[in-house]
Amino acid sequence: MTSSSKITARKTLEKIQPYSPGKPIWEVQKELGLDRVVKLASNENPLGPSPKAVAAIQNGLAGLNRYPDADASALKKAIAEKYQVTPKQVITTNGADELITLISEAFLEEGDEVIVPSPSFSEYDFGAHIMGATVVPVKFKEDFEYDVDALISAVTEKTKIIYICTPNNPTGTYIPKSDLDKLVDALDDVLVVIDAAYDHFADAADYTNGVEYVNAGYPVVTLETFSKIYGIAGVRVGFGIAPEAIVQSILKVKEPFNVNTLAQIAATAAIGDAEHVETSQETNKVGRQQLYKAFDELGLTYIESMANFVLVQIGEDGENLYKQLMAKGVIVRHGKIWGLPDYVRVSVGTEEENQFFIDALTSLLVKQA
Repeated sequence: MTSSSKITARKTLEKIQPYSPGKPIWEVQKELGLDRVVKLASNENPLGPSPKAVAAIQNGLAGLNRYPDADASALKKAIAEKYQVTPKQVITTNGADELITLISEAFLEEGDEVIVPSPSFSEYDFGAHIMGATVVPVKFKEDFEYDVDALISAVTEKTKIIYICTPNNPTGTYIPKSDLDKLVDALDDVLVVIDAAYDHFADAADYTNGVEYVNAGYPVVTLETFSKIYGIAGVRVGFGIAPEAIVQSILKVKEPFNVNTLAQIAATAAIGDAEHVETSQETNKVGRQQLYKAFDELGLTYIESMANFVLVQIGEDGENLYKQLMAKGVIVRHGKIWGLPDYVRVSVGTEEENQFFIDALTSLLVKQA
């Protein structure tokens, strides 16, 4: 019998760390023996899924003996109408994460370079590494503002993709339209991927999700998700909008049934649920202000956010405080994974959930004083 230790994995796997999701509520309850746990770690919609999506899933259960529509034609039509593009400019995926991987598989060769703002979403690095490409991190300016000149300066003849997460995860900051104009105009043969997963929460007058660049013919892909504002993270649906030629290239590496039937049904219904979207936006706006007020009163530094989370600096003992919050039944995201050990990222919850977190944090900080 051959020993499994003689089977060697690809060299590039040495650079890859498995994605570390936030702990689920049930796991924390079981580990710590808690009756009440509030999860403010994964930027989910605290109001739950779109009611229209839930009803559509219930009505679609009887058809699960059939394979999904490989083209997701109804969903692509709904997305195209919403964003004023053609269905051929839309690609649907099993969450936006899959689309990042597919983009990497479609456009990267070993030795290529991918520019990624730092800190940002870890899946950009993952997609680059699995193809043997090199990740070129570009730091943000003070207060985590985008440094467009530094991004342009980082481009070389090896650069194939540049990622712009706006609003950015985990900072909540965004790139103004004037800076994005400057970036796309400065690039020639570089694919610009604009991750707009949190765009429904951005209310700055100079914010753009990038679809206008697609319509203008730029080599731009806009990434979107149904996991945030629409509240259907559990069925995993993401999509991209791009020039048709770019979409056709990505389709060549996509699995045929990547978006399951219930996901397609739910997303098609959710995208038309304007009431749920508006209520979620208002809840988030009020919730951000609730958190800001508490942080101001506690004397904590935070970054004003265009997303549904807030990055807050809690001090040198950040990891210990993060663990103590969990012991009190509050799950947040510790900044250590982004090289920010003195920060936590807090998802905006309901008013009651936010207050539960505020009370827990306040009690811990008072104890430290």
